[in-house]
Amino acid sequence: MASSPNHPARPRWRTMQGVHLELRTALEPWHVLGEEGAGGGTVQRVDSSLERLQVLVRGFIPGHHLITCNQRIVPLHPTGTVGEHVAGIRYRAWQPPECMHPTIGVHSPLVFDIVDTWNQRSIGGCTCHVAHPGGRNYETFPVNSYEAESRRLARFFPGGHSQGRIDPVALPQVPEFPLTLDLRLG
Repeated sequence: MASSPNHPARPRWRTMQGVHLELRTALEPWHVLGEEGAGGGTVQRVDSSLERLQVLVRGFIPGHHLITCNQRIVPLHPTGTVGEHVAGIRYRAWQPPECMHPTIGVHSPLVFDIVDTWNQRSIGGCTCHVAHPGGRNYETFPVNSYEAESRRLARFFPGGHSQGRIDPVALPQVPEFPLTLDLRLG
C-alpha cells in the first residue's frame, strides 16, 4: 500500500496466505440520458453513477480459492501467467436524482473476501469505499499527487472482510462482458 514519487497512484492490495489481491480503478463509460431544455439552451445529462474496478489475483488456486465482492463470486479468468487471474467489477457508486436504472441502489462499500472453499471461510480481504467513509466532503481539488493519493488511501481498509461461514452467490454472466461481475444484476 505504499506510494512512491515515481508512481503516486498505486493500486490497493491485500495479501493473505499467499494469495495477493490487487484492486485498481478501471474505465467505465458514462451513458448519455437525453436532452432537456434549460434556461436559454439545451442540456445533455450523463449518468456518472456507475464505476468499475479491476481485480488482479496472484497465488490463486482454482477450486481452492474464490474471490467475492459483497458476497458475490468474482468471475476470474487466467491471464496466461501461472496463478494469476483477472476480472472487472461494475457497481453503482452513488444515486443521482436522474440516472439509468433508478431503482438499483448503491453498492458501496465494496467488501472483498479471499475465500477458502475447502473450509468455506474468508481468509482475509479488504473494504473499498467510494467516498470518504467518515462523510468528509472535500471542497477543493488536491494540491498535488501526494494529497490525491492520501484521499484515495482514506477510502481503502485492509480489513473489514466477512466473518464466519460464507455462502457466496454466483450472478449470471453477461455474454457481452464475460470477465465482469455486474453488481447491478443482483
